[in-house]
Amino acid sequence: MKITSLPEDLKIKDTTAVQLFDYRVHDSLWRTKINLTQNTFSFLREGTKQIITNTESTTINNDEFLIIKSGKCLMTETISADHQVYHSVLLFFTDEMLLEFLEKNKTEVRTSGNPTSFLVSSYDDYIKHFVQSLERINQMNKGLRERLLKLKFEEIMSYLMEKEGEAFLTAILERHDSQTVRFKYVIENNKLNKMSLQDLSFLCNMSLSTFKRTFKKHYEITPIKWFQDQRLEHAAFLLKTQKKRPIELFEEAGFETLSNFIQAFKKKYSITPKQFQLEELDF
Repeated sequence: MKITSLPEDLKIKDTTAVQLFDYRVHDSLWRTKINLTQNTFSFLREGTKQIITNTESTTINNDEFLIIKSGKCLMTETISADHQVYHSVLLFFTDEMLLEFLEKNKTEVRTSGNPTSFLVSSYDDYIKHFVQSLERINQMNKGLRERLLKLKFEEIMSYLMEKEGEAFLTAILERHDSQTVRFKYVIENNKLNKMSLQDLSFLCNMSLSTFKRTFKKHYEITPIKWFQDQRLEHAAFLLKTQKKRPIELFEEAGFETLSNFIQAFKKKYSITPKQFQLEELDF
């Protein structure tokens, strides 16, 4: 049973908490199993999208867009009859980014008792221009794109909060209780820090055994494996972008010794850090 994990399987080069992907396919896809590890704006441009979760479903055309909470769902994507393409602009954002937005705007989210997995909204002229600006940003260099995407996230959230009211934020967050939101915030905010599981469980106000069970429930992997993968991905990013030697970054990547770093890196990427860097330079 193939499950597509997004945004990971899209291999987006951006490494920030807001990521952009211009998605196009020329064949319709029926009920793809999707695991969204981040919240997602799905701005439909061409075709038809159906989403099915464990509680609800909907179908939209290209006069509407979706805000989808992280989690599992089934997606059907149908190409347009006119242009024989399915096209959507996907803007991924973490719970951490949403919480930072709420704190920055001093917004308190109140529960309503009606949790939902997604929201459907219609395009207006402002949002149409907003999506067009995302498509232009996607063509810019990586550094500028990453900086602008954080600003664009705040822009669309501010606009929707003014247009829809604060209630729409409730719908995004309410599917997980406040304890879950805070749990994920602690994890995401410390994924590159050298913190023990005991320290993390303390910050989450949980026993170590409860922390491990809760982590496995939300991330479907053990915490040790997840944190190591995050640190190795960060190390690969540093090798590629900052041209640092392995001996200069293994501690920054969260490893105690160079040998442990090389061994873990080779297990994940099938080559040593040095070989990885040389391949990237050749490319």
